[in-house]
Amino acid sequence: MIEVYGIPAAVEAADAMCKAARITFVGYENTDLGRITILIRGEVGEVNVAVNQGLKSVVKVNGGEILSHHIIPRPHENLEYVLPIYHSANIAQFNTDIRFPPPLSN
Repeated sequence: MIEVYGIPAAVEAADAMCKAARITFVGYENTDLGRITILIRGEVGEVNVAVNQGLKSVVKVNGGEILSHHIIPRPHENLEYVLPIYHSANIAQFNTDIRFPPPLSN
């Protein structure tokens, strides 16, 4: 998760994270007064890459400010009931491999 100040910084960070690694974007949490937390899930190595890229991208936004960030490797299943980090059918489609048709000829 990355917590930033402002919607433009949050959108930029989420976009950069999704482009940088094979992660699942879970969503945004608007905590208070423009403080927005971006939540992602995935393999620990992929999440590390994504968070690092997200942090780099926030400073590109005019007024972008990083407030906090943290990675929880393999969160306990009970956290899914407390935090909005669960997998659902709506986001499962983004967690699959992209498959291209085979070539027409060799």
